[in-house]
Amino acid sequence: MNSTSGGRTVLDMNAYQWTVLFAAWLGWGFDVFDGLLFNYVAPTCVPTLLHIPLGTPEAKAAALQWTGILTSVLLIGWAVGGVVFGAVADRLGRTRTLLLTMLLYALGTAACAFAPNIWVLLACRIVASLGIGGEWAAGASMVAEVVPEHRRVEAGALLYTSAPVGLFLATYVTWFIQGVAFSGSPEVSWRYVFLCGLIPAGVAFLVRLFVKEPERWKAVATDLPPRLSELFSPALRSRTLSGLGMAVTALLMWWSCNAFLPLVASGLAAAEAKTLALEPQATTKLVESWKAIATNSFNLGGLIGTLLTVPVSKIFGRRVMFGAYFLASAAAILATFGLDMPGETRLYMYFLIGLTVFGVFGSFTYYLPELYPTRLRGTGAGFCYNAGRVIAAGGPFLVGHIASQGADSLKAALGVLFWVGVVPLLGMLLLPWVHETRDAVLED
Repeated sequence: MNSTSGGRTVLDMNAYQWTVLFAAWLGWGFDVFDGLLFNYVAPTCVPTLLHIPLGTPEAKAAALQWTGILTSVLLIGWAVGGVVFGAVADRLGRTRTLLLTMLLYALGTAACAFAPNIWVLLACRIVASLGIGGEWAAGASMVAEVVPEHRRVEAGALLYTSAPVGLFLATYVTWFIQGVAFSGSPEVSWRYVFLCGLIPAGVAFLVRLFVKEPERWKAVATDLPPRLSELFSPALRSRTLSGLGMAVTALLMWWSCNAFLPLVASGLAAAEAKTLALEPQATTKLVESWKAIATNSFNLGGLIGTLLTVPVSKIFGRRVMFGAYFLASAAAILATFGLDMPGETRLYMYFLIGLTVFGVFGSFTYYLPELYPTRLRGTGAGFCYNAGRVIAAGGPFLVGHIASQGADSLKAALGVLFWVGVVPLLGMLLLPWVHETRDAVLED
């Protein structure tokens, strides 16, 4: 079956084109699911592996610091995997690369469940991060090349809706395992959470059965193999810098905010539990409940924000879309972490961060593939989307390090996160150099 067979259905796409979109959607959704599981279990996982009693100030400080370290390492591995497998996708094909990367991040995440210490956990996260980084370029390129030209924006945004869905799933799995099934055993419950990371392995084989290589890619597959240096040739340099600049800005604010979301929610819940004089088991349930409120608010906002990139970018163009989202992101971050408000209210404010900080990522799945010709599409999109993670890796590390030094770790974390709101304002300075792709035809 190919991309032109069958009758037209919803959004002028036939059954096979929807199959391709769904396959890439599953790949990216489970990518995010596996990538963020650690953030949800860090408050119990890190102290357990470091042999620090749970619930103590030392445990909270260690969780903050190691969340920053492990998130930064994840981003660096993600960057390496994205650049390497982006080039692999251009050489070996989109479908093969999608299968390989999904297996890599599934096995790497599941292996975390058996980590005897923090260093083995770090090694397993590195393995998973290579696959997590590589999956995006293969999936985004495959969708862009298979769907109709005039539906590329819609398809790209729909592809990214799997990210908040993946986070919804991670939130539910963590809540059920740590807050319900094993609420009385926090020192081991996180291991069962990581085991759920194996789910994408089964999905990967289904992808291989039903999805073929795009005709666009096969038409140029015998050409000269892509080289990373070509992205900085005179013809493509401005496009590469445009994509990289927007991605770095978005990545810095997303990872700085999201990496510490469970810890902020846990800290707010612990403070509330202390005020209400709750018993330990009741405190655990409150912590998991408040983490779910924050993450669900963030994810719901992200889902809506992702879809809103479609009308904004199609009507006003990519440059205006980035400017609007960055300005709104700054307002959301500064308000959420800077205003004085009740703890539970602050959790719901994560909806606005999701709407803006998370939502803008819905554009990268169509914007970055638009910047490059077919033989360089995976390489270019993978480089722009992932190379910026090396720079973005400094965000979580810095936030975690500074916050872990304060006597009141929650207050310190909120104080540092407030200044993350400056990042999108700086990103707006790059808008004059954004390469506009509205109404442009995908290059062969």
